[in-house]
Amino acid sequence: MILPIFPLQSVLLPGMPLALRLFEPRYLTMFRHLLETNGEFGVVLIERGPEVGGGDRRFSRGTVARIAQYQVVDEMIALVAAGGARFEVEKWFDDDPYPQALVRWLPALEWSEELAPARARTEKAVRRALAAASEYATTLWPANVELDDDPVVSAWQLAGIAPIGPLDHFTLLGSSSLDELLSRTAALADDAAETLALTANSGLAFEIPDEQDEQSARDPGGNGGRGNMPGDGAGTADTGTDEGGGGNPDDETGQEDTKA
Repeated sequence: MILPIFPLQSVLLPGMPLALRLFEPRYLTMFRHLLETNGEFGVVLIERGPEVGGGDRRFSRGTVARIAQYQVVDEMIALVAAGGARFEVEKWFDDDPYPQALVRWLPALEWSEELAPARARTEKAVRRALAAASEYATTLWPANVELDDDPVVSAWQLAGIAPIGPLDHFTLLGSSSLDELLSRTAALADDAAETLALTANSGLAFEIPDEQDEQSARDPGGNGGRGNMPGDGAGTADTGTDEGGGGNPDDETGQEDTKA
């Protein structure tokens, strides 16, 4: 399958929200194409180079994003999408008119009730790390953020909200089983919490790992309390390209009839 691709300096995981602000001509062109199709595009992590202007080097593993809604804001397109299936890039095409790639789908992870204790341990570790991180900086997700009821989706969401860096999130994206995803996420969250504690005891300044720059950011959409996942109608991120589903790009708003 050939997918339009949006390279970012952050990793989109399945079940996580993504909000983008599109302003580059190539991504506005992509947006119009997406309005005519199913509203799906791929998101990959930039290995080297900027998000804006092209010329970047990209990792070959990514996640499909499906547009949930969009709005025209100050001559830019602001859209919200949700992460879905994972893929591996088999071939890159020329970036004209916008980045595209031939991809193959990676298998979905499967849930077993035997994983319930590991799922509970992972949630405890991630929430502990988020609580620790919030004492030193404004975090993207509050420690009491609500998760999806589906155990597979919530496992991915725990990986996505963990206060770790983009390369760690990229490693988690490649998990071959739910057990591997949960154990890796818990270990990384424990490491993050321990690093925060050690740094606090040393009196040194600490900067929370941030996957976004000024053009790419996620917001839980909460009102100072619980953040919401995409299925709850919130979740945002800014960037420079991509489409909204359903509607005319010249209209002020549009919304797709599908749910993340």
